[in-house]
Amino acid sequence: MIHHSTNSLSLMIVAGEASGDAHAAALVRALRQAAPETQIDFFGSTGAQMRAAGVDSVVHADELAILGLWEVGQALPKFWRAFGELKRAATERKPAAVVLVDWPDFNLRLARWLHRRGVPVIYYISPQLWAWRSYRVHSVSRDVDLLLSILPFEKDWYAARGMTQVEYVGHPLSGEVRAGYGREEFCRRNDLDPARPVVTLLPGSRHKELVRILPPMLDAADLMAKQRSDIQFVIVVAPNRNPGEARDIIAGHDSSLKNSVRLVHHETREALAAADAAAVASGTATLEAALLGTPLVIVYKESALNWHTLGSLITAEHYGLANLIAGRRIVTELIQDQLSGESLAAELLGLLDPVRNAAMRSELKSVAEKIGEPGASGRAARAILDFLS
Repeated sequence: MIHHSTNSLSLMIVAGEASGDAHAAALVRALRQAAPETQIDFFGSTGAQMRAAGVDSVVHADELAILGLWEVGQALPKFWRAFGELKRAATERKPAAVVLVDWPDFNLRLARWLHRRGVPVIYYISPQLWAWRSYRVHSVSRDVDLLLSILPFEKDWYAARGMTQVEYVGHPLSGEVRAGYGREEFCRRNDLDPARPVVTLLPGSRHKELVRILPPMLDAADLMAKQRSDIQFVIVVAPNRNPGEARDIIAGHDSSLKNSVRLVHHETREALAAADAAAVASGTATLEAALLGTPLVIVYKESALNWHTLGSLITAEHYGLANLIAGRRIVTELIQDQLSGESLAAELLGLLDPVRNAAMRSELKSVAEKIGEPGASGRAARAILDFLS
């Protein structure tokens, strides 16, 4: 399969955010499985899961995962340092190829540098240019030798723009998203009553998302509680965040639910699966909710400055992955100024109506059917090995 005299292979792999770390770790395991005769040495920018999978860490990506123009401004020295360390590692260790995973702001810059120096560049989980930076297609086309796409509509989108080195491997979450235990057990562990409605709130995995998105979620919970005293609220703290951050925001918020809302950590899928309805910050978690069949509202809010800059670049008809994959708006999206306590409360109360609830659950099944067969990591691994031979 791979023609190296020593039957060893060096691959650099670069991920930046929590979801990229998980997908990269799965890919590393799949590559080892697909080429058991080959000693593969992985090194690069890692999160905890990649390190657990045996990737040698040149840069700890956990320290870089931030979003937003101001925040990036403050973190630039860290980014440049990470950039320099990865360049140095690529120069010294001469990998057979570099696999970039998601994280476009950093990785597209790195791709350009590597490509100019003749290092083959493979991009896994292609940057979502169709959403808001379609002008970057030419640089991806120039700097990336193989693009592995995980969304069914991307290959055609790229082909229409003259980019042919794209392979669709299916979504790594296909067949992988299930709760570790059911609603009864989730309620037992978190002191909730399984006979009463559960509404789960996911405010995002970055500090700035918590700051902007959790308050309108709390406002919505207050308004809902006034209309229906039987609803129980669960707030999910992303695995990479400290629950203290959410507690501080709740403590500082003028809410009647301060003491009754449940905070859960490391139970994201269980909290979604147990919910009658959920509000989820735009991102991978919206697809997880859809795959678990949980009726949801997709929400997002940026700072006014970032929105002014980013909002004008957005070209896709939908934000939410569930809607993009379905090719139509099956889930309500409350973005930026549309997101308020009132609008969110109205949507969530609507989803608690049994007829609407059942209708959305069946719509979400169609999304699960569209994201491809399980085994994306294995297909991506084989595509990479074929490319390298």
